[in-house]
Amino acid sequence: MVVKMGAAVSALAVFALALFLAPRPPAIGPQASGDATLARQVRDLVGADGYQGLSVALLEQGRSRFAGIGTADGIRPVEEHTPFEVGSIAKPMTGMILADLAEDGLSPDTPVRDLLPEAGLSTPATLAELASHRSGMPRLRMTPQIIAGALLSPYTGADPYGSAGPDAVLADAAAVRAGERGKVAYSNLGMALLGLALAKRSDTSYADLLRKRVLTPLGMTSTVALDPQDDLPPDHATGRAENGLAMDPWRSHGHAAAGGGVWSTAEDMAKLVGAAMDDTAPGADAATPRWSQNERQRIGYGWFTTRYGAKSITWHNGATGGFTSYAGFDRATGRGVVVLSNTNKPVDTVGLRLLGIEKSDDENRSPVTAVVMILFCFSGLWLVVSAARNRVPDRLSVVGRGLWALLLLFVARNAGPWDAIPPIVWICGAGVLAVAAGLAVFRWPDLPLTRRTASRWSWRHLALPTALLLALGVAMAL
Repeated sequence: MVVKMGAAVSALAVFALALFLAPRPPAIGPQASGDATLARQVRDLVGADGYQGLSVALLEQGRSRFAGIGTADGIRPVEEHTPFEVGSIAKPMTGMILADLAEDGLSPDTPVRDLLPEAGLSTPATLAELASHRSGMPRLRMTPQIIAGALLSPYTGADPYGSAGPDAVLADAAAVRAGERGKVAYSNLGMALLGLALAKRSDTSYADLLRKRVLTPLGMTSTVALDPQDDLPPDHATGRAENGLAMDPWRSHGHAAAGGGVWSTAEDMAKLVGAAMDDTAPGADAATPRWSQNERQRIGYGWFTTRYGAKSITWHNGATGGFTSYAGFDRATGRGVVVLSNTNKPVDTVGLRLLGIEKSDDENRSPVTAVVMILFCFSGLWLVVSAARNRVPDRLSVVGRGLWALLLLFVARNAGPWDAIPPIVWICGAGVLAVAAGLAVFRWPDLPLTRRTASRWSWRHLALPTALLLALGVAMAL
């Protein structure tokens, strides 16, 4: 009787803890601001779940309308003046700086190493190749620090780039080996290098160059590229992961030209999109598509142009740890759009719908991640079946299998695509693990510590998941 009671208590305790720790993806609240019709349209497009807040601008016939839905930080309503991290939307602005400097006599065919002779660059790539992702530079330099940061960020909320400055970016660019030139291959490192080269040529910082060449002429007074010591913009939005985890802002100012530490508002970004669309922006020629990536998509300096049936959309998106963004326009219809979100769930489809694109291949999402996460959630089923059929040989195996199931459940909680999988799946998986814990306690008195013939393996089977769980726990606590 005591054993049965212990098994029941263990199962209930595990399940109660799971309910407390279950993923809680953000949900759009009732808050709304700006144009009521546009706010309703956006709400219909995004549904109730998956986003914390969105700030949207819609440009039509030379007029801009703004709407905000949800909250900036769980309390304050989103408005057109709310600052968001815009991420890679900074890349088209860097391309516009190049186009603007080209009008003043800088040749886009200048090799980047001519502007940065002290950096020790081996790449022969030109400024134009960097601006159009045709330089052969890799997306990033994959250092152990970057890999560890990317893997741990979903669990800690930390910026995977840290506060990497210009010197770190130049060192990365000098250390990597460039691949095939002329082929479009997206490169954050290449665009960051371009921004540093243009700043060096202009004898200033990238932030000041951006302000002088693009922001000030367009009246974009709420857009900034921050250094690590700079305060975040007043009344800024707080970024969150899809599971609800608060994410740190990205402070990698060396990557500012590629989107690190760049903040803006829907109101400011509407000025950029409108001026790029009607060719009045400094460096507006950057949006001219010059090179083909595939049969549907071409690229200029930072701006992509994609064909959707008879429509051609010029655009760029962005994503940081807790924010996503989309800016695009259709010159033929005179319609432009900006969508800023403080959740790391893509908003491209929202932008495309507002531009009149009803269906696109970009919406097709691979089900592989969802299937893997579902399997992770129900990994405890292995232990349930083993215990029910008396296939668990010893206590170390019980603990080891339980720890592996707990580890995989923990990974699924933070890495799962909770816009595609309802959180109840995770809770059910936790319920399976709770049943496994109850069965383990029930069978515990009848099991030996370990099998003599496999004792070393049993201890290793126990040590590895323990070490991984401890490492994740320490990382989250720091």
